[in-house]
Amino acid sequence: MTHLYWVALKSIWAKEINRFARIWIQTLVPPVITMTLYFIIFGNLIGSRIGDMHGFSYMQFIVPGLIMMAVITNAYANVASSFFSAKFQRNIEELLVAPVPTHIIIAGYVGGGVARGLCVGVLVTAISLFFVPFHVHAWSMVGVTLLLTAILFSLAGLLNAVFARTFDDISLIPTFVLTPLTYLGGVFYSLTLLPPFWQAVSKLNPIVYMISGFRFGFLGINDVPLVFTLSVLIAFILVFYILVYVLIQRGRGLRT
Repeated sequence: MTHLYWVALKSIWAKEINRFARIWIQTLVPPVITMTLYFIIFGNLIGSRIGDMHGFSYMQFIVPGLIMMAVITNAYANVASSFFSAKFQRNIEELLVAPVPTHIIIAGYVGGGVARGLCVGVLVTAISLFFVPFHVHAWSMVGVTLLLTAILFSLAGLLNAVFARTFDDISLIPTFVLTPLTYLGGVFYSLTLLPPFWQAVSKLNPIVYMISGFRFGFLGINDVPLVFTLSVLIAFILVFYILVYVLIQRGRGLRT
């Protein structure tokens, strides 16, 4: 039985990876172009006027945040659009009636989201080499933060897809929640530049912890302690996983 579950998991992974790889011009190229524009506009043009940030050039400072932003949006979008498309086309019913455990379904879709997020992250990192020298302070922190963040937002995308009733519902959360939280998560600035009150308010934003931990992995600087970064990531992953598992088990929004 374990072998059959492994076959099911690999099948979902293969389907999800083939899905975004087949239309790579739509899934992988746009975020690379967008991040390149960020590098040029914020890094070269505006960064030269801002100067150094914590002993690094402004371009070096924002690169980890931009990589993380690309990973977050693409991991989220991949799972949200894929799972909702399966709902819309009634393909998800085949999985629900098959002898496949719910955790295999979740792991399959999340694996696809993580794969796309990491692919985009690698591509954006490669593009950044044209603008700044490559510098990594702690490979372990880079890898752990990147992987956990991709898993977290893949689960968030799955949660959105479960509740979504129309394709418009898929775009609401990224537009009105994800994008503002990301821009206010310290991608373009350090929390130390804010007054104490706004520093405290910013720490209510979970993306602050992810970007801070990822930036530490590259540059060795962080706005919040690393233990908080890992704790927030793990806590949110557990909460989102439990929510998604319960909802799929109950057929919430999946069965008519």
